[in-house]
This record gives sequence, structure tokens and C-alpha cells, in this order.
Amino acid sequence: MLIVIFCSCTSNSKTEKYQKQRNKVINVRDQVKEIEIKDVLIGSIARLYLLKNYLIIGDYKTQDKLIHIFNKNNFNYLTSTAYLGQAPGEIANMGYIETDEAHDLFYVSDHGKQKIFSYDLDSVLTTPLYMPKVKMEMNARSFPSKYQYINDTLCIGLIIKPTGNSGYKQSVAKWNMTTSEITPMKYEHPEIEKKRISFAASVKHGIYVECYSYHDLMTICSLNGDLKCNIYGPNWDNRTTNKVNYYGTVRFCGDKIFVLYSGEDTFYEDKNKGTRTKLPTKFLVFDINGNYLQTLETGYQISDFCYDMDNHRIILSLDDVIQFAYLDVDGFV
Repeated sequence: MLIVIFCSCTSNSKTEKYQKQRNKVINVRDQVKEIEIKDVLIGSIARLYLLKNYLIIGDYKTQDKLIHIFNKNNFNYLTSTAYLGQAPGEIANMGYIETDEAHDLFYVSDHGKQKIFSYDLDSVLTTPLYMPKVKMEMNARSFPSKYQYINDTLCIGLIIKPTGNSGYKQSVAKWNMTTSEITPMKYEHPEIEKKRISFAASVKHGIYVECYSYHDLMTICSLNGDLKCNIYGPNWDNRTTNKVNYYGTVRFCGDKIFVLYSGEDTFYEDKNKGTRTKLPTKFLVFDINGNYLQTLETGYQISDFCYDMDNHRIILSLDDVIQFAYLDVDGFV
């Protein structure tokens, strides 16, 4: 019995990691460099994606074209595509954008038409009136809000399943774009009742990571859904609350995990007595085993980011005095 108890404790210590302090903080505000965009106006809600040598910005507040493409090396504006609307080839309600590097394509989810459209990058750059193709019809009852494309028969996605008139359930699953088959991952944290997460997957490392919005918790699993470890932060509590926001967007950056982290109240009152969402200003940096390495404090409210491996930098979308910026991460990644 003593041997069994000892082995059980040893196993548990490998999968349950409690990090009581994360105090290696580096202030990088002076290293954040503004990206000046002069040739196109982009709304306040913008999401960032990379495909080969191009930066793709999804503009969720525009009344015109929804997608803008830039040279990722010098940030020169190249073109825009995807008109907002109900007509053929237009996007009614844009959701996630995913890239297919092997075929120079990017896919755009339209939750108004319940379709995913396929855009050929070369054609977008050379044909002003380019019309996308329909990649697939989405299942309105169970669909990915975000996903990482591996091939047509295997994506790792964050699945949204409605649970009533206004509720929904989130879960990570394998998703087949050809058949629409969804295979839920095996592991679910037993103490989380209302799951709200961001996630990222790495084929290179064979893992995916879940970062919880309203719990100080990060989970790492294999691509088959087997638990590798739960990482509990200093403020871990299994009670659900919307008052404090913990984790935001997470990305694999080389052999590190970069994730936005707040740990502060979700809302604040601005100078005009209006209520605004407080966005994270810092990154927590972990190795791929979930060990905490350091915190990078930018001093800017960050709404999204992506990692440019070729230029060793993180590109930022901000809700602050500047809208877009980049941070060189040589020495951090």
C-alpha cells in the first residue's frame, strides 16, 4: 500500500504544477516599436495572422473590406479583400481566419452564411475583384470558433456547442473539414464547470495548450487528448467568476509558450465614465513543459498578437495610444 501511495504522489506531482510566484518581470515597453499604417483605415477590433511573407489583419469593425494584407517584413500595405455583405463572395459575419501554408491559402469562417470560404493568396494579391471559393458548409449546432489547420481531415479546434437560448459549451476537439466529424479530446479538468479558454496547438511538439479566461489555470495535453500537466497560478480557484480576467491569447513561439495574462478586474471606468474592458499588458513565458520562465511587461493593452518566426518578433494589435506594434524577442525565444 505504501508503494502504491508513493507512486501515486509521484505521478500526481508531474501532472499538477503549482506556481505560487511568477516574479521574474522584465519591462519591455521601450522596446515596443510602433507600426505606422497610413494607406488603409483599420477598426478598433483587429486580429492578426501570418502566411508566408504576409501579415493578414482581420478588421471586425469595418463597413467595407474585412481583410487587409501587408508585407510582414516592412509592413507595407499591399491589398484588401472580403467585402462585408450578403452578396455572393461577400462575408456576412466574419469569424476566425486560418492559414494553409502548404497551399498558400487562407480560410475565413462566415457565421452569417454558415460557410467557410477559401482564399488563394496569390490571386488575392493580383486580382482586385477576386471571388473566394466555398471550402465547406458549417454545422450550425456544433462548430469551431477557432482551429489550427493541419490538413483537410485533421484540424485541432475550439468547438462551440450551444446549450440553450444563450449559453454554450467550449471544448477542444479533432475536427475533419471534409466530413465535419468532431472527436472531442479525452481530458477535461474535473473542477471547471464553465469553461472559457483560448488555445493553441503545436504539431512540432505534439501538444496543445488551454488557457482559462476566468481561472488561473493552464492545461497542456498531447494531440491525442492525454493530460501532460495542469499549471496552477498564484490565484488559482475553482470558482467561476467573470470579475477577474486571467489568460488571453496564447501562441507557440519557437520552443516557448507565450500567453497574455491579466489577473486584474475585467472592466474599468474610463475618463468619460464609460465601462471598458481591461486588456492584458503582459506576457507570461513558459517552456513547452509548462515551467514558468519570465514575464514581459509591455505597458500597452494588447488585444491580439502573432509570432513572426523569420524576423524573431511578436506583432501586436493594441487598444492603446498606438494601434499596431512589434516587439523583437531575440533572447526571449
